[in-house]
Amino acid sequence: MSRRQYALPHRDASEPPDDTGCTVLHVDMDAFYAAATLLSHPELVGTPVIIGGGNRGVVLSATYEARRFGVTSAMPMSRARRLCPQAVVLPPDHARYSAISAAVMETFRSVTPVVEPLSLDEAFLDVSGAVRAMGSPATIGQHIRDTVHDEQGITCSVGVASTKFVAKIASGLAKPDGMVVVPRDEVVPFVQQLPVGALWGVGERTEDALLRLGLRTVADIAHTPLATLVRGLGEATGRHLHDLSWGRDPRSVEQVQREKSIGSDQTFEHDIDDSAEIHRRLLALSERTAARMRAAGLTGRTLTLRVRFSDFTTITRSKTLREPTDSGRAIHEGAVALFDALGLQRARIRLVGVRMEKLVEASASPIQGVIGEPEHGWRDADRAVDRARSRFGAGSVRPASLIERDTSTSPGRHRDLS
Repeated sequence: MSRRQYALPHRDASEPPDDTGCTVLHVDMDAFYAAATLLSHPELVGTPVIIGGGNRGVVLSATYEARRFGVTSAMPMSRARRLCPQAVVLPPDHARYSAISAAVMETFRSVTPVVEPLSLDEAFLDVSGAVRAMGSPATIGQHIRDTVHDEQGITCSVGVASTKFVAKIASGLAKPDGMVVVPRDEVVPFVQQLPVGALWGVGERTEDALLRLGLRTVADIAHTPLATLVRGLGEATGRHLHDLSWGRDPRSVEQVQREKSIGSDQTFEHDIDDSAEIHRRLLALSERTAARMRAAGLTGRTLTLRVRFSDFTTITRSKTLREPTDSGRAIHEGAVALFDALGLQRARIRLVGVRMEKLVEASASPIQGVIGEPEHGWRDADRAVDRARSRFGAGSVRPASLIERDTSTSPGRHRDLS
């Protein structure tokens, strides 16, 4: 695995950067969903692979080999296939993603309790309290990279800086599988060499507005009068970008609590008007949602069903369960009851989704036994399935109703039913 440590362009590459005071780390997994999926397909490592499914779906992730052809996350699958027709398309393995993410976040929290997750695969860390015990911020960053690689089999890139904004930019420049340290006294030249699109909060519309003002680099923004920026971009945006252009970012790393909800949805390749088929799809989504909850050590009590029709009209229905649960069977029963209560007759449905809310730590909400359930019942079975899926992949163990239909699927096609 590469152990690169980048320096600023004007620094002697043999001179280690000074990380004094650079106690903010941004850690970002490299092509996380693709890398995690390939743990079950080692023969595809080093080849173009796209994670997604269906012509009406979008790309969840892609290997760097596929990205070279222009494939990006959130791109329509139909376009991704045209750009890289030789790519192998694999369905997402959400249970594995959740399990790896939970393990990675625990690695972060073993270093510092001040962790601010941004998604399953990236987070900010404030390591100011860990420096005395573990060494310099760069040493801590390297420890995290080594641990993630050794324990999870995937790589991550780390940005080390004095602010969140600069640390996030640095981790992007480190990709893939590297680390960039931006010394505190070199933040301004580092930031001002960048294009305006690199600034936090600059989307396509704001970038277009900056280009119309003749501002192409961050240095251009820094040397534009604040009044001009406010007049052209508005008070809040103008002041925000002016501060960032001088490396000023007062935001601290916020210790974030557990997720407030966990769910899954699926957009169908063709609209469905068969209630039995919807029930079957809800089973796959319920199993996926429950697996993610178990991986996160959570249970939930409020169930929400989302249904989108062919005309894109979307409705939601919710119910509160009697007891918190992490059981796919219980979630599926509730989701089917909510769907059937809609009384839909041959309605053409484009998407369904299942979400669990009011989440609590599983250890804080012991799940009550069900009358008539064997002593070693559904909960034990669920955990046995989790272990099998973790070892052999998401499709290794599935309810029978999700297997039978797949026997008619032609070889080489991957259907995202999980």
